[in-house]
Amino acid sequence: MSTARRVGGHRREVLRAVAAAAALGAAPRARAAAIPPALLGPLRAGGCLLLLRHALTDPGIGDPPEFRLDACGTQRNLSAAGRTQAERFGRMLREAGVVLGPVRSSRWCRCVDTAQLVAGRVERWPALDSFFAGRETEVVQTAAVREWALAFSGPGTALLVTHQVNMTALTGEWAGMGEALVLRREGGALNTVGRFAA
Repeated sequence: MSTARRVGGHRREVLRAVAAAAALGAAPRARAAAIPPALLGPLRAGGCLLLLRHALTDPGIGDPPEFRLDACGTQRNLSAAGRTQAERFGRMLREAGVVLGPVRSSRWCRCVDTAQLVAGRVERWPALDSFFAGRETEVVQTAAVREWALAFSGPGTALLVTHQVNMTALTGEWAGMGEALVLRREGGALNTVGRFAA
């Protein structure tokens, strides 16, 4: 086996271990969730982004072999708790007076469903698709999301629903299922100014 293939295989194993640990730590919180007060101003003012990892799913890592984007039954999908979590996230935004502008999502059903439950609408965007199973498109996808995010200035706050690997590639940070990073353009950079979860 070539060195490149061994390294690639090791990277996939590390990613799977990280994803498994993340899934174990992503249980619904017992206390009532709330948007941190320091984030309310930026979110209400608009022009920033909510980068949201899809809500809680059925147990598993990645997707079953031979899954298809056009067949939700072949994918790992939202659990009942995840659907409740996504609905709660949307309710939090509405009650806080946060107006959503564009709502974009990975084409994976767990992301589309999360966006629909949060916002009641969604535009599927391949740039947000998971590259967990292979990193060939990571650079191009991440650059496309960064370029779009840096150009966004409102109206409203944009909601982008995606996967943990995509969020880490864009921001360098990890997020649990149903957790959002709040991003804001500062100069020519896209900075994380906070996070919260439902």
